[in-house]
Amino acid sequence: MARRSKGRAVHGWLVLDKPAGMTSAQAVAAVRRAFDARKVGHAGTLDPLATGVLPIALGEATKTVAYAVDGAKHYRFTVGWGVETDTDDALGKATARSDVPATREAIAALLPRFTGDIAQVPPTYSAIKVAGERAYAVAREGGRVALAARTVHIEALTLIDMPDARSTVFEARCGRGTYVRALARDMGRALGCLGHLLALRRTLVQPFGIEGAVTLEALAAAARAGEGALADMLQPVEASLRQLRELSVDRSAAARLLRGQVITILGRDAPIGGGPAYATFQGNIVAVGRLEKGELRPLRVFNFAQS
Repeated sequence: MARRSKGRAVHGWLVLDKPAGMTSAQAVAAVRRAFDARKVGHAGTLDPLATGVLPIALGEATKTVAYAVDGAKHYRFTVGWGVETDTDDALGKATARSDVPATREAIAALLPRFTGDIAQVPPTYSAIKVAGERAYAVAREGGRVALAARTVHIEALTLIDMPDARSTVFEARCGRGTYVRALARDMGRALGCLGHLLALRRTLVQPFGIEGAVTLEALAAAARAGEGALADMLQPVEASLRQLRELSVDRSAAARLLRGQVITILGRDAPIGGGPAYATFQGNIVAVGRLEKGELRPLRVFNFAQS
């Protein structure tokens, strides 16, 4: 998350359709400049090669980033066969080649192996820390990077198109921590033909979809038009919490939550069971927390007047 002592107190979510060739940090900086925002952050890094949904939180929305990061991700991506690279994508240097063909039948038969809970070794060029340093930084300096396999969940993996014998288009629905670059690499190894990621477009970071995303060009036009046009692009702070239970509370309970105090939910609308939830007062978000035995324990509280 990037923080500045100056700037406007802007609150909400901007869903950017990130273009290729830009890092997520550069995209966040562009949004921050457009809004002159005091506080920004993003949910789910996209590599420079990738395009699509990059949810950017402004102001108090940064307190809800974790809920968007944990959401399901949807991707459409293209794998190039016959070459493996050091970065597992088209931006890297070729490290191995193969003349083994990748057939539609072999690819289709392989997909069940990469669906469900699978073990995946992250790419060498990733932001995972190794002895306190980012793996990509160690790799760029010529150091040896040995990353352990992690369990990730791929809900669905579908073959969409095969434009030619050297590339295949897929769609994937997956959970947090999945590297599509690693998926391309591992499928290539399993087929014996090797592979790397050619293109990647993210279409969903639950609950933010590509249909609600804005381009950098549209953002620049709104910035020229003024604060009103920019405000129209924002989704509310609680947009990232749509999958959680909403509790409407009265003024007294809202005041207690804002002080970080636990409240008891009474009456016929009292929740059964536990789990994450958020509270609103007169339509405005007050706190996000966890329900336990009829009580809401606030984890983060929202005070827009002081932000």
